[in-house]
This record gives sequence, C-alpha cells and structure tokens, in this order.
Amino acid sequence: MNWLKTIKISDLHQRFGAFKLLIATAILLLLLVVMAFKAGNFYQKHQSQIIAEQAQRLDNLYQKNETAQSQINTLNVELEIEKLANLKAQQALRSIEDDHFALKKELAFYEKIMAPEKQVNGVIIDEVEVSPSASENHYRIRVVLVQQQKSKRYAKGHIEVKFDGSLLSRPATIKLESVSEMDKKQLSFSFQYFQVLEGEFTLPKDFVPEQIEIAAVMPAGRWQKGLRLDESYPWPDKS
Repeated sequence: MNWLKTIKISDLHQRFGAFKLLIATAILLLLLVVMAFKAGNFYQKHQSQIIAEQAQRLDNLYQKNETAQSQINTLNVELEIEKLANLKAQQALRSIEDDHFALKKELAFYEKIMAPEKQVNGVIIDEVEVSPSASENHYRIRVVLVQQQKSKRYAKGHIEVKFDGSLLSRPATIKLESVSEMDKKQLSFSFQYFQVLEGEFTLPKDFVPEQIEIAAVMPAGRWQKGLRLDESYPWPDKS
C-alpha cells in the first residue's frame, strides 16, 4: 500500500485530464458509499439478530421465572396445608391428653373413695397441686379435702406438708411451715363437704424437690376419733 503514498493529484490531473479524474473520483466515492451502505446494512442485521436473541433469552427467563414462582406458590400452599393439619393434629392430641388426664383424675377420685387405706373417717385428700410462680424457686400449693360420707358433723384438723428431695447432693426433707408464711389457721380445716387450702412457699436455691408428703391430721375430740391420713405425690414436672 506504500505506492498510494507516492501518487499525487497533480500527476493524475496531468496524466488523465480533469474530466477523467472527476469521473474516477465519482466512481470511487460511489464505491465507498455502496461499501459503507452494505457494511451498515450488515451491522444493522447483526444487531437485529443480537437483539432478537436477547429478546428470546429474556422471554425464556420470564417463562422460567413464572414457572419457578408457580412452584413456590404451590409449595407455600402445601406448607400451609401441612401446618394446618399439624396444628389440628396437635389440638386433637392435646384434647385426647386432657380427656385422659380427666379420666385418670376421676378414676383416682373413685379409687380413694373405694380404698379404705386412702380415706379416714370418710375424709380423703382429693387433690394436691403445686405450681411455680413468676419468682425463682417460689411456688403455690393447693390442697383439696373432701368428706365422702354423708355426715352432719364437721371434719376438723390440720394438714402437714413436707418436701422430700436433695440439698447439695444429699437427701433432705423440708417442712412447709419452714419455707412458708402460712400460719396454723391457714393449715387447718373444718368442713362438712369439702375445703380448699391454699398458700405460697419458697424453696432453698440448691434444693431439688422429688416428692410431696402430705398428711391430714384429725385429733381426737368429742365427735371424732384421733385419725391421720398420709399420702405421697411426685413433684410435678416442669412441663
């Protein structure tokens, strides 16, 4: 291509003349325009093809996104249905457990009535409930006494409560009155049909309770013999 550098317009003008040079220049310009048009047309077609391919890829991505979203929605619906079924199953199980507990409680109630060793002069310890309060190691206690025999006389006496467990890894027994502000009056009973005794207590920090020992003590009097009913209850689970 170095020979093009040696060509001068004046030499061409002298050699071919002005008219021929003009014609040649026009032809050259026309060729350049045609080549530029073809190059532009090729570039435009190439760009159009790229745009079409990108549009197709975008459509495919939209379709995949819609498919994935549909699958997610389906999974969410299935998950909600499974959660609902699980919740209903838990509610049904809880209802069965409640019914079972009520039946056991009722059975225990009648066992106490029928078992002579679990009643004294018709008096039974129907229920002993210990529940934790919001404060650490602080509990509430509830004792229900029932007189089964139809009697016009009142059952009179008091209850004694002890907690068996371990303190600093050694066996220990703690009396209710030593960890509670319940006085003698609050621990006493006098009833014809039933009576509920309630109070609160705080156990030592290192004491691990395992069992509740409770006794209904009815001292001898004019209308009743000296009697005592002892029962044991396991310490309630934290759950």
